[in-house]
Amino acid sequence: MDKTFQPGKIEAHWGKAWEDKGYFRPSGEGDSYCIMIPPPNVTGSLHMGHAFQDSIMDALTRYQRMKGRNTLWQVGTDHAGIATQMVVERKLAHEENKTRHDLGREKFLEKVWDWKAESGGTITRQLRRLGASVDWDNERFTMDDGFYKAVQEVFVRLYDDKLIYRGKRLVNWDPKLHTAISDLEVENTEEQGHLWNFRYPLADGAKTADGKDYLVVATTRPETMLGDTAVAVNPKDERYADLIGKFVILPLVNRRIPVIADDYVDREFGSGCVKITPAHDFNDYAVGQRHKLPMINIMTIDAAIRDTAEVFNSDGSENTELEASLPAAYAGLDRYEARKQIVADFESAGLLEKIDDHALKVPRGDRSGLVIEPLLTDQWFVDAKTLAKPAIEAVEDGRIEFVPKQYENMYFSWMRDIQDWCISRQLWWGHRIPAWYDNEGNVYVARNEAEARSKYKLSDDVALNQDEDVLDTWFSSALWTFGTLGWPEQTERLKTFHPTDVLVTGFDIIFFWVARMAMMTMHFMKDEDGTPHVPFKTVYVTGLIRDESGQKMSKSKGNVLDPLDMIDGIELDDLVEKRTGNMMQPQLAEKIGKRTRKAFPEGISAHGTDALRFTLYSLASTGRDINWDMKRLEGYRNFCNKLWNAARYVLMNTEGEDCGLNDEVTLSLADRWIISQLQETEAAVEKALAQYRFDLASQAIYEFVWNEYCDWYLELSKPVLWDDNASLDAKRGTRRTLIKVLEAVLRLAHPFMPFITEEIWQKVAPIAGVEGDSIMQQPYPEADQSKLNPEANADVEWLKDVIVAIRTIRGEMNIPPGKQIPVLFNNGSADDLRRIDENRQFLTTLAKLESITVLSSEADKPMSATQLIGEMELLVPMADLIDKDAELARLEKEIGKLEKEVQRLAGKLGNEGFVAKAPAEVVNKEKEKLAAQEQSLQKMREQKDRIAAL
Repeated sequence: MDKTFQPGKIEAHWGKAWEDKGYFRPSGEGDSYCIMIPPPNVTGSLHMGHAFQDSIMDALTRYQRMKGRNTLWQVGTDHAGIATQMVVERKLAHEENKTRHDLGREKFLEKVWDWKAESGGTITRQLRRLGASVDWDNERFTMDDGFYKAVQEVFVRLYDDKLIYRGKRLVNWDPKLHTAISDLEVENTEEQGHLWNFRYPLADGAKTADGKDYLVVATTRPETMLGDTAVAVNPKDERYADLIGKFVILPLVNRRIPVIADDYVDREFGSGCVKITPAHDFNDYAVGQRHKLPMINIMTIDAAIRDTAEVFNSDGSENTELEASLPAAYAGLDRYEARKQIVADFESAGLLEKIDDHALKVPRGDRSGLVIEPLLTDQWFVDAKTLAKPAIEAVEDGRIEFVPKQYENMYFSWMRDIQDWCISRQLWWGHRIPAWYDNEGNVYVARNEAEARSKYKLSDDVALNQDEDVLDTWFSSALWTFGTLGWPEQTERLKTFHPTDVLVTGFDIIFFWVARMAMMTMHFMKDEDGTPHVPFKTVYVTGLIRDESGQKMSKSKGNVLDPLDMIDGIELDDLVEKRTGNMMQPQLAEKIGKRTRKAFPEGISAHGTDALRFTLYSLASTGRDINWDMKRLEGYRNFCNKLWNAARYVLMNTEGEDCGLNDEVTLSLADRWIISQLQETEAAVEKALAQYRFDLASQAIYEFVWNEYCDWYLELSKPVLWDDNASLDAKRGTRRTLIKVLEAVLRLAHPFMPFITEEIWQKVAPIAGVEGDSIMQQPYPEADQSKLNPEANADVEWLKDVIVAIRTIRGEMNIPPGKQIPVLFNNGSADDLRRIDENRQFLTTLAKLESITVLSSEADKPMSATQLIGEMELLVPMADLIDKDAELARLEKEIGKLEKEVQRLAGKLGNEGFVAKAPAEVVNKEKEKLAAQEQSLQKMREQKDRIAAL
């Protein structure tokens, strides 16, 4: 083995070797175990959330593979309709100064496929870098031919089952992207705006209770008043009871609209009168449906005012009775320009009551950033309520289990109040809707045009045109658990691996994806007796990775960390450029640059994949958000070094030596103890993994490797291996224990740290008598209860306590660590005396002892430094060990320094100006410093008193 651990070198080798040899494929043997990767966007690159979840999935997959399961981790990417189309459109504009419309649909889609071939594999290459043991031979893409068949099949069957329909409904419309988007793709941001109060004149001479000939309505969107079809009041509001059923004249348009009563109106807000615009507000749409109000669309797809309105009845049919004309002065104006003009015209007409400042939630598209316009359009919808029912029951009865359990509530709250799902998008990139129209607008749903003609008995002379829209990306990804396995064909892969076992995901896509997978899978995947399959048995919900201050990572904050930078390292200037290079605001870029230079003055050094993964596991408490800590990452890089160096020591003492693999050997106390500790660790890891407590599993491995095996057992092996008087049998026993325990530890840690464990195992396995080409193909360690040894555990804990006590005395008395010293024991029990006698060799070697003496009476005790081990006293005589006067002088000097520092910190915290002005975190840090220094001062004074008493 190389003298130093170089992660980059071994990771590149083993990643390729595993894949080339097909180790990631299902074995075909054992019970099936399947995890589906949440398909990352084809436009994406690896971020900390991916690294976190993919590390967890890989640990589970490698663990189950080693447990003998027929294991599949299905990989693939999502075509990401909106995101991909935006990327290619920007590229087209930049390189050719063209739009997609300049090319036409077919040529534009060719450009998208070209881009996918060139740039769409970034995230899968990065997954390989992370060591993801997915089945690369069967990678899927949501637009590949097989998956496209599944999407078509689902759409057609749902339509035939009357669970998909087309209707004119209000949707979230993105005026930039020119497509409908879901509620989940809308970000509601708190912004400052205004509330305009307008007077609507009452018709036919009607008056309010206080004698006014108008009603005051308030709106945050004045431009929508052109589409008002009613004014609503609360039915219990006595002020307006006599006006219900009467009319107002809509200003600027001169349309008569009714006054209606509806409980939706809050009579305490404003005037208690609300304008109702069913074609441009979701709440108003619901009111309009209840009262069968007409719907008047005044907006174009660009969110500009139309020349002539589109008028529909409440059922979506065309209304030919109402006047569709709009004031010519607003035609073609952008909605915000129209707003200014309309407000000005109200003021000129004396109908502007007042304008109030008003905080409101503004809906913006998460892709475009534009304010979303509720727009009345023809769209395709899924009857989600019907599909949700069995999916709700599956969680209620435990067929699908959430970990942590509290996320069931989030699932239920969404599913029990679910609305019909708008699945059509006005894009070109995606699964084109399998529906055809004739010249009269009749719709024919089928898998292709030939099937449409046959299914609906259409003659060849009937012209048909396919629907221009594509399906929502989440529609196709909802089929992921069965579509990737070959459905609608009943493939062996589908029969073997469905239902899948575990879904690892974030809480933020429980609505987007988890719920929709449950609905679709349970409708289409059923046993022969009709019992529906769940898509997965367990949903493990991870927390969010935040920065060290608990802030969400975002590019605008400049606190995003790229997992590959932590694996491979990055120079400071490159890191600054990466964080600020694309920022349009120079001031923000400068601010983030300064913050980055302060946080990473030397850039980020290479830590390797194993260290990054182990850090992620160590922080993975179920469901909790994670505050990222670079110090933890450095600590686990040190852990990798520790394991590497331990392996080098073991190999140095076992290669070419007789390790007694095939013979009976004598095991020392240390051997019996470490074997027992290994069983306890294996049991702890198994228990933690069963509960998805990756933090506890990694902690158990860390504690055993660092503290028990490296810090103690390797040291305890030296007195046996390096003692010329030790028996050959004892040496063989220790060598066998060294190599066998190390080999088991490597298998235990492999799912968490795949690269370093494989590299070391290749050297260790032959010496340990283990055959095989890869650690991946070895069985996962299982605890053997017969090897638990409570007596050995107790004896070694006693031994450790004694050695630590002696080392403590050395430190406190400033005795050089290499100087041999005498040790006395007093008041020992029978067990203490037995342990002293049996462990003289260990104690003498590890504690650097000159002699060990058991005192027969209190009178024999010399002036000593003392530690207690239970009831037994451990004494180190101080005669000739230290220069009392010199040590007291040294302590006096140290005490003086500490007293000055305590005085300085106390003065600073006693300054009211500092405490009042400094940030709370700064004040708290100063308090912590003061407490630490006071504690050190107290210990130093106690030490001085002990020395003075000698």
